[in-house]
Amino acid sequence: MDNSDLHKMQNEFLEIQNSLRKKLNCIDRFDKNKIKTAAGVDLAYWNTDGGEFAVCCIVVIDFKTHNVIEKQQYSGQINVPYLPGFLAFRELPLVLKAAEKLENKPDLYMFDGNGCLHPRRMGIASHASFYLDTPTVGVAKTYFRIDENAVYTEPDDKAGSFTDISLNGEVYGRALRTHDNVKPVFVSSGNYISLGTATELTMSLVSSEGRIPLPTRLADIETHIARAALQNGK
Repeated sequence: MDNSDLHKMQNEFLEIQNSLRKKLNCIDRFDKNKIKTAAGVDLAYWNTDGGEFAVCCIVVIDFKTHNVIEKQQYSGQINVPYLPGFLAFRELPLVLKAAEKLENKPDLYMFDGNGCLHPRRMGIASHASFYLDTPTVGVAKTYFRIDENAVYTEPDDKAGSFTDISLNGEVYGRALRTHDNVKPVFVSSGNYISLGTATELTMSLVSSEGRIPLPTRLADIETHIARAALQNGK
């Protein structure tokens, strides 16, 4: 794919993102006290014979007990090149195929990635919400700097402490400390949920085993298992 094709693709993606952005509704579309299940979504990549492949794993857990209810996965070749800010166009086809296999529709999806913490508020969690028709949250392990002026202050070293990430007076996400003295995660609304509720639910789903919420941590573990199996032809 030459530069002119990449430029055309990027413009098409940009138009789609700007169109969807107008439809974002980051207020609670549900009663948070009635959430029964939450799903974690993550992907892992590998290369074979010059082609790029990925597997998407979704793990659904019981919101209160944190027991695993269901696991599903879907793998395939990635045909969209990596373009910064347009990750969803690479990953969404696999995400939706994996979600179609779920027998238990989750009340909430958590993505190992961003939602509104994105230059156009259209990270994978936000983009996917329109197809999943379910509240979504982005919880990233590292900070995706959406603009050179979008800086944040480190939250206090106490679990539950956070600082907002703002640009031109508008809040895009939060740096959240999920345990005492650990690196923060970066939480943002995907869609159909407020940032305050997204933060609260993220904290309620963090276990003692790690700094990221259990749904995405389990999904991350599953992607490594699935990738190894697929690479070995199983």
